Amino acid sequence: MTNLMKYGNLVLLVFALVFASCKNDDDGDDVQTVPPKLLSDIAPEDDAKIKEFLSTHFYNYEDFDPATQPADFDFKIRIDTLAGDNAQKRPLSEDAVPVTVNMSSSFIRLSAGEDDVPHTLYYIEARAGGGGSPTYADSTLITYKGTLLDGTVFDESQDFTWHELYSRVLGFAHGVAQLKAGTPDQIIEHGDGTFSFGDSGIGMFILPSGLAYFNGSGPSGRIPVYSPLIFHIELGTYVEDTDTDNDGVPNIREDVNGNGYLLDDDTDGDTQPDFVDVDDDGDGVTTRKEITDDNGEIIFPYPDSDGDGIPDYLDPKVN
Repeated sequence: MTNLMKYGNLVLLVFALVFASCKNDDDGDDVQTVPPKLLSDIAPEDDAKIKEFLSTHFYNYEDFDPATQPADFDFKIRIDTLAGDNAQKRPLSEDAVPVTVNMSSSFIRLSAGEDDVPHTLYYIEARAGGGGSPTYADSTLITYKGTLLDGTVFDESQDFTWHELYSRVLGFAHGVAQLKAGTPDQIIEHGDGTFSFGDSGIGMFILPSGLAYFNGSGPSGRIPVYSPLIFHIELGTYVEDTDTDNDGVPNIREDVNGNGYLLDDDTDGDTQPDFVDVDDDGDGVTTRKEITDDNGEIIFPYPDSDGDGIPDYLDPKVN
């Protein structure tokens, strides 16, 4: 046998061994799946991290003060560490307002069976908008930047875009709902197709991971598991009483169980949440027809023909 043939056989042998090793690895005999942690375990850990962050950082609050505001200020929130020349700045903790939101494992498709686990988000309103506040179920026009606690940016939109809050993570929806929007008469056209609001609401909020992506990596794929998140928000305007399915019932009223989450309200069990279902009780009569008079005007309070405390549009017994 020639040296070339010997070399060739040796290569084939090595290849076969590597292939067999890879196949065994692929069989998954040694692969161990780590189950998600519990919301109730992670929530206090995240809260401790967030409180530590709030006590050791500040934002450029002086720039938002009309008395000390720079002439060319871009109205962006900037966060820095309380150290050195900045050691005496006012910490975020003095401005942050806590908001408790209950979270259930089913909201993020976990099977742990945890219900109504309290989580705390913290928001700061750097500039109050001139208008009202949306609900967590409304459509909003915003710019945003999302970062980790270390400042790493994982998502950003510097242009105003419409966002249906119910389609975002639960904490994002409830965070934006704390801010006040601008007003339509304060829209400034820049002549290049862009615009801004002279009185938009500007703020930030910090979410524990349970109100964010928890054990997932988010749509960007750049978020480590169990990461608290910071969102910088400019709120231009919003659609008051957003009615996604145009059935006459605003999204916020489609949260039948009142838990701050729209996707688990499915009165007729047809897998369509009520806020996107034109026949909420599945009785063959549209919701709009069951809540309007002969002239097509919405009746409120909504009709309850049999007086059982359930409005007709949610009661399949009445049609």
